[in-house]
Amino acid sequence: MAIARALVNDPVLLLADEPTGALDWDTGQQVMEILLDLHDRRRTLVVVTHDPDIARLCDRSVEIHKGQIAAPGPVSAQHLSDG
Repeated sequence: MAIARALVNDPVLLLADEPTGALDWDTGQQVMEILLDLHDRRRTLVVVTHDPDIARLCDRSVEIHKGQIAAPGPVSAQHLSDG
């Protein structure tokens, strides 16, 4: 429901703070499929997550440790159907 509310005004940037954090695995995968589809439709997404599996689905990542950028760089993009 929150994703639907966020998309009402057709934003070009969508911020997702732990979008799968409180979800079971299957529902989390469905949410990520929706977010990746939005990205394919030319929306910019910023996803904050502690889950390395979710981070691997993204084109780029920035790791932050103790408030400092620790490891900026690309993450190998992987589609949900591959993993």
